[in-house]
Amino acid sequence: MFPILNVIKIISREVRRFKEPIVTRISREMRDPFSILVSTVLSLRTKDDCTAAASERLFALARPPQDMLNLPEKKIAKVIYPVGFYNTKAKHIKQFCAILVEKYNGRVPADLERLLELPGVGRKTANLVITLGFGIPGICVDTHVHRITNRWGYVHTRMPNETEFALRKCLPRRFWIIINDLLVTYGQNICTPVSPRCSECRIEKWCARVGVQRSR
Repeated sequence: MFPILNVIKIISREVRRFKEPIVTRISREMRDPFSILVSTVLSLRTKDDCTAAASERLFALARPPQDMLNLPEKKIAKVIYPVGFYNTKAKHIKQFCAILVEKYNGRVPADLERLLELPGVGRKTANLVITLGFGIPGICVDTHVHRITNRWGYVHTRMPNETEFALRKCLPRRFWIIINDLLVTYGQNICTPVSPRCSECRIEKWCARVGVQRSR
């Protein structure tokens, strides 16, 4: 049986020496679900430094959905450039701000299914808003969580959405909220996609190294 309790304990200690994920930092500093929602959308397929700068520029112009809705779509696109797919993200931001104002009185719903109805919001984004914005248990699975839990042999899935539901069955509930932060940081610095730093990994003895062809 995979010793998940020991693994989480060790990784929690190890990641303290690295930068925390950008959306986590934004959630800690701004403490509101809307900022987390927008920053998470901006972060998709975008490096953390770029996401941080784009979020700062955008929030300097507008913070609540009502104010963001007043910005022209082209202005939003210009401000968030060069995040990945900036034109599409600007369009989605305008669209979901309109929905938030019209249906939810400008508030982000604390409900996974309602979040998934918003344009540009997938399960990763919705779960991150639920967990970081509202403190509600959920499992945010990005490429790092998907890759690492499969690399360990803890789950055996092909797609991130499958990984989320597999983890809901086997991961102790008290780790649901923190698993994304831990594995994103660990995946960026130690358990990297290509040539992971297995010689530096403190849980290497338990890892099945699924799919690892070369390591450091």
